Amino acid sequence: MTQSPKNTDVQALFNKIAPEYDKMNNIISFGTHKLWRQRVMTKMTFPVGAHIIDLATGTADWAIALAEKSDATTDVTGLDFSEEMLAIGQKKVDVSDFSNKITLIQGDAMALPFEDDTFDIVTIGFGLRNLPDPVRGLQEMYRVLKSGGQLVILETSQPDNPLVKPFWQLYFGKVMPIFGKVFAKGKYTEYKYLDETTENFMDYLTLGQTLLKIGFQKVTISRFNLGAAAVHYAIK
Repeated sequence: MTQSPKNTDVQALFNKIAPEYDKMNNIISFGTHKLWRQRVMTKMTFPVGAHIIDLATGTADWAIALAEKSDATTDVTGLDFSEEMLAIGQKKVDVSDFSNKITLIQGDAMALPFEDDTFDIVTIGFGLRNLPDPVRGLQEMYRVLKSGGQLVILETSQPDNPLVKPFWQLYFGKVMPIFGKVFAKGKYTEYKYLDETTENFMDYLTLGQTLLKIGFQKVTISRFNLGAAAVHYAIK
């Protein structure tokens, strides 16, 4: 059982919310999470014949987008610990134009089942904060990246503008859990937990510093929606 720092079984939690996950993502972010991924990928470099892994791939939206963006000889692996999320993702992969390029597997982002220096690109979208030990997860990402490979982290963040932050806290702390109760068959507790992981996760500057300490280079950061999300790019 994979426990979060708040002693929550996150695997069971994501299995439970899987049926409503895509719908809730669209509601909570007002659809902007898709635009964020597209903007992130415009700044990525896709080598010919690349090996890409998308960690915490969930229902495979980013894995499919990466397959679409890359050349025909690239392969994309999507890894997640939730079998229910992967089952939904597999259905989406099967009806996509890229089923021959994408492989979904169940696994632990903190103990990746791959050799050192395997991937040209590692991505993780809105999943790092749910790892019981994010630093260990980042160390694993460093290990499986090839020298010169790219790491891309898209994650919720905390606005630091004193005028914006109270509204952000109200939305994530009060409104989002209610959305879970109304639109996700009463899952108030689960979406309250997701709010707490966002609020308690390291800020974007600390994450950038952590990447440098692990050994990543050329760390750059962009922020979206007044700081509600941030993307970190880094090179091994």
